[in-house]
Amino acid sequence: MTWALLGSGEFEPWCEEVDRWLLERANGDGRVLVVPTASAPESDEVFDGWVAKGLAYYASLGIQAEAVQLRTREDAEREDLASMLDGASVAFFSGGNPAYLSATLRGTAFWAALRAAKARGLGYAGCSAGIACLGDQAPDSDANDIDEETWKPGLGVFPGAWFGPHWDALDTFKPGLTEFIVSSVPPGEVLLAIDEETAVVGDGSVWQVMGDAGAHVYLDGDWQHHGSGSTFELELGE
Repeated sequence: MTWALLGSGEFEPWCEEVDRWLLERANGDGRVLVVPTASAPESDEVFDGWVAKGLAYYASLGIQAEAVQLRTREDAEREDLASMLDGASVAFFSGGNPAYLSATLRGTAFWAALRAAKARGLGYAGCSAGIACLGDQAPDSDANDIDEETWKPGLGVFPGAWFGPHWDALDTFKPGLTEFIVSSVPPGEVLLAIDEETAVVGDGSVWQVMGDAGAHVYLDGDWQHHGSGSTFELELGE
């Protein structure tokens, strides 16, 4: 299974290296599915804006892309949307609310179809909410306060792993958010933090950093920092 985990900045010129890396390693017909589900609570206008941006970006690269009109759990049970995964090479989950994305997908027909597609070689790409949903816990970005109620059930793709997109900008969103996330990680579990306009790509064990800044791994009180262009090992078992 191949992964592209972006800290921020999806569908921008810097991402081309990331997308081409993923497509070269994924199995399928070359299609990328743009899935802006995490933005659905904001408005149809915002959702449609991400669709337009994603499709225009891939068109500029000569890559075939389709939008998945998945806004709600009811949509996630639609057979026609789940069938879009058949043969696709990549599913790209763009930003928004991680907890909403997890709650919308978890246990649905679309999520089951995605897991089956992953098993035959679908590449998974996510940005911001699209990666923050992958652990056991997912933050509710609409929460008014930063406390234990911020955490909601994640998709559990990577048990014992936590994800921190926008890492070098978090405290500009909410002061104290960086320390809150670090303090939430229990002993023995790992936090993978990714700076803005930076991606970590890999197979679940060996990872490469692409983009403008770096990635940071926190485990049992210790940090490892990895700059753009570097490779590191981190076992994130499914």
